[in-house]
Amino acid sequence: MAEPGGGRPVTVSDVQQLVRRKDEIEAQIKACYELLEGQKGVGMHEPLVDAEGFPRNDIDLYQVRTARHNIICLQNDHKALMKQVEEALHQLHAREKEKQARDEAEALAEAMSQNQSLPQPFAKVNAVTPGSPASVSGLQVDDEIVEFGSVNANNFQNLQNVATVVQHSEGRPLSVTVIRGGRRVHVGLTPKRWAGKGLLGCNIIPLQR
Repeated sequence: MAEPGGGRPVTVSDVQQLVRRKDEIEAQIKACYELLEGQKGVGMHEPLVDAEGFPRNDIDLYQVRTARHNIICLQNDHKALMKQVEEALHQLHAREKEKQARDEAEALAEAMSQNQSLPQPFAKVNAVTPGSPASVSGLQVDDEIVEFGSVNANNFQNLQNVATVVQHSEGRPLSVTVIRGGRRVHVGLTPKRWAGKGLLGCNIIPLQR
């Protein structure tokens, strides 16, 4: 495995491997401390000689010295490993932030190019009556109309243009294109008599240009 800061980018699996090694070292340190505990509770600093300066004969001096030496070495390894884990996590986090920033920039660029390619709306739906032809067709409040049959931003003068198209299309499906949530949506709307007023059952207002 390439160490953090090596020739290739750090992966999640590298971090997991470092953490496994850290766990192993911690288990070894614990085992060494348990061995010292088993030797009359001798820790890292208790004297290994008796009151008269002779080596203690109630403990295994070799085992105690070896355990103490191992603990010091393992603690140094542990410290170095923790530094590696920290560096690796920092690299992963920095790369994740880079990726997030790149994704956001791409999404923004895509949204901007979509906006540029969206046609100019000329009117907006500000009311839709439930059960009306407009409601049945899927037309929604705040839909911005870019095409209503033959009417579009280039030839729209006033709402009379829309009313004329509606009257001439009674009982026949009209192709209506709206912008909804930044996307172009096509709606098949058939003007017809229904229980309410008019042939559509929605209210359309012109947009200020």
